[in-house]
Amino acid sequence: MNLFVDIEIEPQSEKIVNVASVPQRSPFRYPGGKTWLVPIVRKWLKTRKANELIEPFAGGGIISLTVAFEELTNRVTMVECDDQVAAVWETIFSGGAQKLAEHIVNFSMTLDNVQSVLSKTDMSREDLAFQTILRNRVNHGGILAPGSGLLKHGENGKGLKSRWYADTLYRRITNINHIRNRVSFVHGDGMKVMQDNREKTDTVYFIDPPYTAAGKKAGSRLYTHSELDHEHLFQIAAGVAGDFLMTYDNAGGVQELARKHNFDLEPVSMKNTHHAEMTELLIGRDLDWVRRNSPRQIAS
Repeated sequence: MNLFVDIEIEPQSEKIVNVASVPQRSPFRYPGGKTWLVPIVRKWLKTRKANELIEPFAGGGIISLTVAFEELTNRVTMVECDDQVAAVWETIFSGGAQKLAEHIVNFSMTLDNVQSVLSKTDMSREDLAFQTILRNRVNHGGILAPGSGLLKHGENGKGLKSRWYADTLYRRITNINHIRNRVSFVHGDGMKVMQDNREKTDTVYFIDPPYTAAGKKAGSRLYTHSELDHEHLFQIAAGVAGDFLMTYDNAGGVQELARKHNFDLEPVSMKNTHHAEMTELLIGRDLDWVRRNSPRQIAS
């Protein structure tokens, strides 16, 4: 079955979340990041009495980090299979945050230095973490997947320096270090972690898979690990004792798969960082709380 045909359902509200208004916690520029969903996740968790949030496809981790910073659950578990991304989280959550942050602020951003770092192949986990942050910041769109090229002109003609906000990265990473006792990181298979925890009634799941999107193969272009057994993921979600909130492209096949498992659907409008309106699909067991508490438009 092709999950990603071009059939859409319209959002029920004109209210739009603007990502520019949400606190930025992650050191990553992450394609498909869920900053826009933060207000909705806050409302979701405030209606639940959850002890732990598990994010099986953590990526840039904005949802997990927000939940940890705001203590919306007692514990957060982030799971990521991508080795580059995992190296960053492993370094930060295992006590290497300060060293990584200092490496960033002390780095001299020149083309020669960038190429020297990005060409390395035999590295410690800490060095891979720095290389990953650097690659994320100097590649077009923050894309880590093979084939992405370096920024040339960048923002206001600043080239490689366009997205290298060293002081900001320092603050974000050292701030995360302050809450690392509330976060566990797993370098592995997110769906297996869901299965391992499926009987816990006080555990909830935020599920944002790095899927291949509608007809454009965007997932394979943006993410190293973009192939996913969507049917199996939906089966696992149906079997967990705790609640879950899932996000997907607003595409017809996804709707069909959700309805097959008797899940509720709600399209939500958002604005990306370029102020373009977009719609994504929320999937859960009962989304009446979304319809009752649709986020109002937030000024940028």
